[in-house]
Amino acid sequence: MHGKRVLLSEGSSLTARETLTVLGRRGVQVEIVSASSAPIAQFSRWCRRLHHAPAPATDPVGYLAGVDALMATGRFTALIPTHEQAWLFAAGRRLLPHARVAVADIGAFGQLESKVRFARLLDHLALPQPAWAEVQQESDLDRLGFPVWVKAAFSTAGSGVRHVHNHHEAVSAWHALRSPDNPVMVQQSAPGRYRQVQAIFDHGRLVAAAVSEQLATGVGGSAAARLSVGDPVAVDAIRRVGEHLDWHGGIDLDYFSSQGQPQFIECNPRTVEPGNAAAAGVNLPQLLVDLATGAPLPHQPVIARAGVRTRSTMAIGLGAAESPGTRRGIGGALLRAVARRGPLRGSVEVLTPVLHDPPSIIPPLVTLPRVLANPRAVEHLAGRSVGAYAVGASAVAIVSAAAVGQSG
Repeated sequence: MHGKRVLLSEGSSLTARETLTVLGRRGVQVEIVSASSAPIAQFSRWCRRLHHAPAPATDPVGYLAGVDALMATGRFTALIPTHEQAWLFAAGRRLLPHARVAVADIGAFGQLESKVRFARLLDHLALPQPAWAEVQQESDLDRLGFPVWVKAAFSTAGSGVRHVHNHHEAVSAWHALRSPDNPVMVQQSAPGRYRQVQAIFDHGRLVAAAVSEQLATGVGGSAAARLSVGDPVAVDAIRRVGEHLDWHGGIDLDYFSSQGQPQFIECNPRTVEPGNAAAAGVNLPQLLVDLATGAPLPHQPVIARAGVRTRSTMAIGLGAAESPGTRRGIGGALLRAVARRGPLRGSVEVLTPVLHDPPSIIPPLVTLPRVLANPRAVEHLAGRSVGAYAVGASAVAIVSAAAVGQSG
């Protein structure tokens, strides 16, 4: 990968930061396009340049025009979608004539981006998931009993999910989350340990897969520390999904595992934080570059090895600010992460590896004192980051219409 130059679709998400680290440590020159003036991925010796662009949620056509102009220079080997921009790239493929990027067909995205349609897909494929029901009227909120999760069909970083304990809370969540183009569903909780299985597909053929289990919680319940695990059942499930959809590019399934049995709860039609998979022997960003450029791919699926522990110290601190939300809780979580105590023993830092990438210490030095002084500040910090990379169904609809108009 030495000598290659890659453009990341954004720089504010933890996935972008970890992707930069994985590629940079292997000699890849990385540049970033961002609506934020100071995204987390910018603070790295591996970030060669930051290119400003309109926010994809508010000006998706302008954003795609900016991305394609950069790709038209011929300086970049490939474009990697690190968050919801993958959905936008699929919808606006005609608006990106110069981009070498591996994304599935927009019709396949439609099966996964909507939580309601994904639940229907799991039922169609007979893959296990917690009981669920679409909410069309208030009485539907009570169909599964309580407690229950109320979920908007389209949301980002957990912003469209509420855990409710009674009818009154459910009605409040329903009114807050629903809209004419964003239906709502209810779903029971799943038992077990929170896991994610990620994969790369080449037009429906499984190229690689990696499974990880949550060791520490970040903002919105995300995995701020991970343990790579072997789970053939989950790998087979994601293989079935990818084959059914003729998937091309990266994909991730979230699930809970209890006694070896998974219950799938969500899908990301892209890869997520790739640091653990890379440490366990599967370089997801490199495979996306190879897929986009037509480079040789493994003939047999490459599966990440089990037993590798990784952590994202800053994400652990932010997660502690959200829950329990006390200075003592934040300090304790950070101390355990830095000292690698308990389940973090033997873990490797993958988000801000300061010893290898000294500028990466800047985001923790800026953000962690803020949440130590005021734990509630994490809500503002998380919202600002999400606003820089979120897309949403309305932006995709705008791009789809623009792409159709261009083709006409």
